Amino acid sequence: MIQLSGAGKRYGHKLLFENTDWLITPESRVGLVGANGTGKSTIMKILAGSESLDYGAISRAKGISAGYLPQDGLTMTGRTIFAECMSVFAELHAIEEEMESLTRSMSELDHAGPEYSNVADRYQKLEHEFVARDGYTLEAQVGQVLTGLGFRRDDWARQTEEFSGGWQMRIALAKLLLQKPNLLLLDEPTNHLDLEARNWLEEYLTTYPYAFVLISHDRYFLDITVKRIVEIWNKQMHFYAGNYDQYLAGKTARKEQLESAYKTQHDRIEQLEVFINRFRYTATKAKQVQSRIKELEKMERIQIPEEEKAVHFSFPQPKPSGRIVAEFANVAKSYGEHGINEHKVFEKVNFMIERGERIALVGVNGAGKSTLIKLLAGQEPLTAGEYKLGHNVGPDYFAQDQYKELDPEARILDDLGELSPASTQTQLRSLLGCFLFSGDDVFKRIGVLSGGERNRYALLKMLLHPANFLLLDEPTNHLDLRAKDVLLEALVKYTGTVVFVSHDRYFIDKLATRVFEIGDGKVEIYPGNYEDYLWRKQGRAVVSAETPKPSVSAPAASTSSVSPGGPVNGHRAPATEAAEAAEGKGKRLNPIKRQQMEDRLHEIEQEIARAEAAIALCETELQSFVSAEETQHHTQDLAHQKSALQKLMTEWEALSESLT
Repeated sequence: MIQLSGAGKRYGHKLLFENTDWLITPESRVGLVGANGTGKSTIMKILAGSESLDYGAISRAKGISAGYLPQDGLTMTGRTIFAECMSVFAELHAIEEEMESLTRSMSELDHAGPEYSNVADRYQKLEHEFVARDGYTLEAQVGQVLTGLGFRRDDWARQTEEFSGGWQMRIALAKLLLQKPNLLLLDEPTNHLDLEARNWLEEYLTTYPYAFVLISHDRYFLDITVKRIVEIWNKQMHFYAGNYDQYLAGKTARKEQLESAYKTQHDRIEQLEVFINRFRYTATKAKQVQSRIKELEKMERIQIPEEEKAVHFSFPQPKPSGRIVAEFANVAKSYGEHGINEHKVFEKVNFMIERGERIALVGVNGAGKSTLIKLLAGQEPLTAGEYKLGHNVGPDYFAQDQYKELDPEARILDDLGELSPASTQTQLRSLLGCFLFSGDDVFKRIGVLSGGERNRYALLKMLLHPANFLLLDEPTNHLDLRAKDVLLEALVKYTGTVVFVSHDRYFIDKLATRVFEIGDGKVEIYPGNYEDYLWRKQGRAVVSAETPKPSVSAPAASTSSVSPGGPVNGHRAPATEAAEAAEGKGKRLNPIKRQQMEDRLHEIEQEIARAEAAIALCETELQSFVSAEETQHHTQDLAHQKSALQKLMTEWEALSESLT
């Protein structure tokens, strides 16, 4: 599909990669990895055609379309979200308009004439292409993708310019997914997604019909989606079959082989040099000496590049707190005047946090995760209820805009040294390197750093003098895999208590001991990590409010069985489910019921496509008169299909509204 041959690229005086051969096939599912600055984003731009190679060649098969999503910088204006997404189907809209024009022409032409036959043939070809490209399901496709990426139904009619940069990138991703290019190029697509949207994107990519290459600092996302890893290392591309975990194992084996080959070659070089030096001036050995000199000259020396050393830093441990760290009793939080534009975030929330727990807050964007952390940190007042901090508890809060608290005039290395006077310059620089501050960057003043850089530095400062109750709002943002590992290792060894928000599935799985799900004004509590939380959400088990441990919890969802409507092929009867969904709008759906409704929604979308195709076929048949009986038969069939379509659309709307 796309092939790189002897490819090489420079960035200024720096060589990124050279002598690269890479074939991307229609089945490729590739994760592109490598240290920062090795050229990952540059390769994506080359594949997209927006940058050229400095060496070598790139060839593309005919008809290949590549869709590229950069890390940021895309903005859209002038249309609603729904209209912006529908704009990707401009070609299908043109086909649909021509089909409508042809339909009008056929109604006016003589059915027995040659012109009618030509118009009918043209209509049939267009209609076949329109159906093959799912032209009758465009609106359903847009709705499915927008819902999956976290847009509520009432967002669809809003103007794109009303949304922030992160949501703008979601719109750009939605458009790209709807276009379905032959090669999808995604540079950090999960940067602006919450966990629910990431989970949806994982499922979408596992069934994507074409090739894709993606860059991600989310290990779990790579493990689920890709089947091959391409690593840029030592100015070369190295290829590994399998996902990220398999790549790590393969890289270790490759490194061992390289080190073994290096040692063998080094031993041989020493032997040759000893022989040459010993017999250089011995006439009888001149021929052997010359032979060994030539062997040395022809030898391609194996180089082992300097590895980024894993940094293990001993962060100071906090003073111990009492067993009970924090407790909420009937807490409520709302914004706005009571009864006038009041927005309720929480109502009657009860829970207790104990020493040493590591609690992950999850929920859709806007559910109240950041608000809950601010309440725990004392940054926001309660509207009602009581919040108690335990004995000897000292909270420390890391906000998404924590950089605002830093001294803009201080130099990074000096500022960090004041916090940790016992650490050597080498230790501090190694630690700064883990958080992506290397070389002369460590001498920069904080004020010249970007927002993301300052947030990374603020997180590092917090780790150097941690309190015994850490409240971290998205600490993994702006961190690469290496920095996340350092942070994860520090928090695993940390003896205090942590409440955190993160969209990194691997990070949550490795760190969390409990999960608090926030939504619909409630906090539902699940023991274990994110994997355990999902397992329980699927209906196998849920912690109820009456469970004695953990101490006090908010009411959790129950595993209710199928209610009296009776199952139909493993799910609720469609009409019953849609009616109950509409009736129960505003209430939290049982996880099992939600899954059944989502499955049914997918079935309805397929049935709608079939019904619309059948209607189009009936209308085409009616345009050609054969007999009165045949016309009556097609008319009855058309009425039946339209009635069925109307019922399906009503059911789809009811289910969609209840699931948003």
